[in-house]
Formats: sequence, C-alpha cells, structure tokens
Amino acid sequence: MAISTEAIRELRERTGAGIMDVKRALEAADGNQQQAEGALREKGLTKAAAKSGRNTAEGVVDSYIHGGGRIGALVELNCETDFVARTPEFVELAHNLAMQVAAMGAVYVAREDMPADDTRDPEEVCLLDQAFIKESSKSIADLIMDVRARVGENVKVSRIVRFGLGE
Repeated sequence: MAISTEAIRELRERTGAGIMDVKRALEAADGNQQQAEGALREKGLTKAAAKSGRNTAEGVVDSYIHGGGRIGALVELNCETDFVARTPEFVELAHNLAMQVAAMGAVYVAREDMPADDTRDPEEVCLLDQAFIKESSKSIADLIMDVRARVGENVKVSRIVRFGLGE
C-alpha cells in the first residue's frame, strides 16, 4: 500500500517520531493511523525505558502561581542535555507538572519517597501516581514517559514543593 506524504506528516506531527519510522509504521499498519501510532508509541516507550538509568544533570525549574497568588508550586524537572531542556515539549511538561502540584497538592514525587508511617493514598500524595488534571485518562508517569519517548532522553522529576497561604 502506498502511504501518502500527508498521512506521514499528520502522524509525525502527533507523535514526534522520525519520518522513516512513521512511514514504516504506517506501511506495517496498512495505513491505519491509530495502529501505526500505537506501534510508534510502543517502540518509543521501549527505547525510553532503556534510558531510565541514565544521568539527568540538566533541566529546568518551573513555577506555577494560581490566580490571586494564594497557591503556588515549584518543580525541578531534569533531563540529560541542555538542548532537550529548551525544547517546547520539555518546557510544557515542566509547567504542566507545576500546575499539577499546585492543583492536586502532591507531597512526594514517587511512592518510594513516602515514609512507611504515611497512611495516605499514594494517588493523592504522590505526583507520579496522580491522574493528569488536563487529561484524566493519563497518569503523570505516563505523561513523563510520553515526553521521554519524544525527546529521546531520560526525563525525571527531582523535587516538588507546593506553597499555600495559611497551610
């Protein structure tokens, strides 16, 4: 089956994958965009998982202050290179995470950070376990994994803090 350049362009814009990877995925899926996108995502996630142990010494600190200035949050998001730290996907992720922390009140980045005597539900207090406020079908861990697959580097949240007047 011949794959149109329009189909390649459309899938490439949605996934951020390389042109040849998109073309191969579309050919393997007989032109089915959803099936090709799933294959690309699987391939990207496999690559991203393999990079999870790599050093993350670059990144950004992003903030979010809710209207009225009564609630705010800071997030340190790390990656491997300063080039990736400046990409729109990475910067948007950092801002979305800061907004998530301000809105949902995460206290810990991951379950491993929770003290054993903390009996609260991890989905309420651990950032990576929370559902993303803009798309509840995705967890924050899934959101980070998607960006990791798109930028081709290890991406991790190092620190979070939430401020609220009177808290």
